[in-house]
Amino acid sequence: MGIRPLPRNGQVRDNPHMAALPEWAVPGIVDLRNLAVERLESVLAEETGIWLERLNWDFRPSADLVRRFVRMQSLNGYALVSGNRAIGYTYFVCEDNKGLIGDLYVLRQFASVENEHLLLEAALEALVTTPFVHRVECQLMILGSCFDRQLPRPSVARRHRRVFMTLDLARVAALPPGRAADLVRIEEWSERVQEDAAAVIARSYEGHIDSEINDQYRSLPGARRFLGNIIQYPGCGSFFQPASLVATHAGSGRLCGICLTSLVAAEVGHITQICVDTTLRGSGIGYELLRRSLAAMADYGCRQTSLTVTAANVDAIRLYERMGFVIQRQFAAYVWDSF
Repeated sequence: MGIRPLPRNGQVRDNPHMAALPEWAVPGIVDLRNLAVERLESVLAEETGIWLERLNWDFRPSADLVRRFVRMQSLNGYALVSGNRAIGYTYFVCEDNKGLIGDLYVLRQFASVENEHLLLEAALEALVTTPFVHRVECQLMILGSCFDRQLPRPSVARRHRRVFMTLDLARVAALPPGRAADLVRIEEWSERVQEDAAAVIARSYEGHIDSEINDQYRSLPGARRFLGNIIQYPGCGSFFQPASLVATHAGSGRLCGICLTSLVAAEVGHITQICVDTTLRGSGIGYELLRRSLAAMADYGCRQTSLTVTAANVDAIRLYERMGFVIQRQFAAYVWDSF
């Protein structure tokens, strides 16, 4: 997970939300490295149910990873406690000069903007005071009130609207081959093309809104790390190679597009990445890559798939809607930069 330990004696600043609550109701912040994993069980169990209920996503692999690192006392983060009971948690990792807030969840009984803010601010303050960290990114797909809440450190915070879309894979058989079918050769993903795929990502996201949300898109080394993360770790599901495809331009023989997929639950897939080289954008390669990936998932027995897209990427959303995707949920990507 790329965890870099933070000082155990690091202090979380007093929060104005605490003072407004009666003393008996004030929740406390506890370092996850000082928390027995058993105290998180009810939180992780409820969160697992919420992911399945709202996103049709099996959160158990991610929850198991949290348990593993909490048990090892090596997960940077905080629990929100009321009395002896843990009622929420957040964790974060450091990667080069960037911090990533990986998750934040508060039990429904205690869920409020104020309680979520306590955890969000604690994680952010720990990261911004970590040497050499100058940027923090965060995408929390099940966080409530994500667009109108006041963010910590608002002067350096940016908020981007993101969209979670789903598709009934029974509709895929009716999608016709695209006009790019003869323009490219499409093959299953292979590790031998990973370097070329990273180059396609770096080129295709140059100047793109998504490079403001995820700075790994801005460089070839960052794109390499991005690919490694989605292939090796369960945050976006279990990498599914049979429906992960690459497109090679028939004329030049150059890799020009990728569509990577994962399995996020029994019979449920997810598009983790789709992009086409900027020089060939609008040629229909993205449609044909996605159509064939969807067909491969349907052939495997998946009944549904999903993807996420930035709301400002209007052309991509129109394409997905034409193919049958529907918007199920909106969430926010937060970025704190140059603090």
